[in-house]
Amino acid sequence: MSTARLSRQVVYGRNGMVCTNSPLSAAAGLKVLQEGGNAFDAALAVAATETVTMVPMCGIGGDSFILLYEAANGHVTGMSSAGVPGSGTSADYYRKQGLTKMPLEGPHSVGVPGEVAAWEEVHRRFCSKPFDQLLDTAVGYAEDGFALPPKIAQSFTSTHKRLAAYPSTAEVLLAGGRTPVEGDLLVNRDLAESLRRIRKGGAEEFYKGDLSRKMVKALNNAGGLFTNEDFANHEVDVYDPIGTTYRGETVYQTRPPSQGFLHLEMLNLIEGFELSHMSSDDPEAIHLMVEAKKIAYDDRNRLAGDPRVLEWPLDEVISKEYADHRRPEIQLDRVGAESPGLDSARTDGNTTYFCVADGAGNTVSWVHSLSHAFGSRFMADGTGILFNNRAGRGFSLEAGHPNEFDPNKRTMHTLNCYLTLRDGKAHIVGGTPGGDFQPQSGVQIITNLLDFGMGPQEAVDAPRWWSYPGTDPATIETAMELRVEPEMPEKTVQGLQKLGHKVSRRNPGVYDGKVQLIVIDQERQVLLGAADPRGDGLAAGY
Repeated sequence: MSTARLSRQVVYGRNGMVCTNSPLSAAAGLKVLQEGGNAFDAALAVAATETVTMVPMCGIGGDSFILLYEAANGHVTGMSSAGVPGSGTSADYYRKQGLTKMPLEGPHSVGVPGEVAAWEEVHRRFCSKPFDQLLDTAVGYAEDGFALPPKIAQSFTSTHKRLAAYPSTAEVLLAGGRTPVEGDLLVNRDLAESLRRIRKGGAEEFYKGDLSRKMVKALNNAGGLFTNEDFANHEVDVYDPIGTTYRGETVYQTRPPSQGFLHLEMLNLIEGFELSHMSSDDPEAIHLMVEAKKIAYDDRNRLAGDPRVLEWPLDEVISKEYADHRRPEIQLDRVGAESPGLDSARTDGNTTYFCVADGAGNTVSWVHSLSHAFGSRFMADGTGILFNNRAGRGFSLEAGHPNEFDPNKRTMHTLNCYLTLRDGKAHIVGGTPGGDFQPQSGVQIITNLLDFGMGPQEAVDAPRWWSYPGTDPATIETAMELRVEPEMPEKTVQGLQKLGHKVSRRNPGVYDGKVQLIVIDQERQVLLGAADPRGDGLAAGY
């Protein structure tokens, strides 16, 4: 049986739109737009504010993947900013300790953070307002505090014991030994001071200055094996993004080590089927997408790694010819063979995504993350900086695996985001947190809009499916199942079961992803914003 669907109203704007999982960050971005800033200025203000207000999900100790569209020249720029693990480690270092999987918490799970480097690169290339001004709101919320919204408060409750295991973390986030609850004021004055240092000294301070040395010392005092050079050598990848076409749109995605190529590969595979006579909850439509997912994720697990270290056929995998070759494996009337080597996806990943558009047509699609809820759960004493656990979450200790641990390598990332162009102009800008669910969400949103004729908010509200497992090497022995949200109609579940899918319903209140979406109506020159009712965020336009 199904339950009532979650729903919100679409938001319209002419001069600007910000869709985020943090209302405080949305307000910060909208203020920048109203004061004459462009979409890139607003995006930087949103990103900085979210590193304070979305504390379990992102932070200056995390990473960023970004797509930026310039209306003046029609160009899309991609950025990836994710770092390497401590250079004093190796796969054998962990194997000799008897480990078969990477540590998921503490300093050994940390990769050099990329967030701040991404800020500076975005500002240098695209922004019109002073860097320090765009960080003002973030500093204010760190210094004076902000009231915890419901979903953030729930993360504190569910992660209390793990946060308490690290005294430097507990001192800030569990002040007085108490778990903060919804509506409590969270203050992080050490983070405010770190942000002031960044506001003044930029990425130089974070990666090569006193703040960097303080972070490295804290990590190593807790058992890490970083050097100052590990931070100093961090660089942002700036590139032309990867893309494909789907139903007349050009769809762009973030390059590896992002796994955004999965989204493109899945779209290529399903493009060979006619979906327009179906609906988003049609068992046959979901079946086709799930079978395409199995092929794409199998390719990721077999082939993909850091392209700076490993050569693998990315261009081939996202080509139309490759999709034509693999598409016959999708059987219309039954589930195909379970793809070999699929690793399972953990459900407790924490990331956040936002998108911004301005009245001139510039758009930004930005995803940033600490990986797990509160990342490594380790905070550098005196900095207020909570570190990611991307190295622990993403690397494999299996010898010869394309994503085998290497201190010179960036792990493959689940982080990805997308935007599409129609007739050379930005049309759809979207993304979501959710680990391995992200590419699957992207396919569902794009097909909801382009195949099933939904409006932006309807596309976001529609019940979702998640083919599990995915790519996370942390757990690998998991049987294939298709998870559906509570609102999915019973007839859909029964139809999928008849096709051979093992279907499980999510419990009431458990949902997949928190999509933010902007659609640009080019004909009317209107911006349509949709925020996911599954989260605390909102769409704000003017």
